[in-house]
Amino acid sequence: MEKDNEDQKLIKPEWIRGTETIVEKENLRKRIKKVQERDKRIVKAVEKLKKAGIKTLKDEEWEIEDRIVMNEGRIYVPERELRGKIIWLHYDTPVGGHRRRWKTTELVTRNYWWLGVTKEVGIYVDGCNACQRYKNRSEVPVGKLMPDTILEKPWSHILVDFITKLLLAQGYNTILVVCN
Repeated sequence: MEKDNEDQKLIKPEWIRGTETIVEKENLRKRIKKVQERDKRIVKAVEKLKKAGIKTLKDEEWEIEDRIVMNEGRIYVPERELRGKIIWLHYDTPVGGHRRRWKTTELVTRNYWWLGVTKEVGIYVDGCNACQRYKNRSEVPVGKLMPDTILEKPWSHILVDFITKLLLAQGYNTILVVCN
């Protein structure tokens, strides 16, 4: 009688899919803290600039909270590997949902900041294999390839094309291509 509920599940695993992301974010925060502690120059630079009273670095922009460097209330991420992990958490996980470039950038910049965040998110999103495979195509599908007709005599049909925007060579930047 004591083991009568052993095979019962109250919550199905697919219902709690998002919890793995929450746990991963906490681990990520600890990793960021470790990287920032190893990289003493980040913390020292922010402290020195605040003490010097430089006008370009306002007190409300940069702060140190719980030994983590923050920029405008968002965690500063110094390491490239961690940046990729953050983008992955906001894009590839079921909670992220492959929401394309601008939505992913907005999700990432809610809590994290680094120089060039928009560019890195764009590169990551543009390189997503799943999105490239399942993207809706707006072009009409191309027709079947047709073989070229065999010409009866040479030079009865010619193709002409220009190759432009080349580097200047002896005063020229274009090539004329003629095919028989």
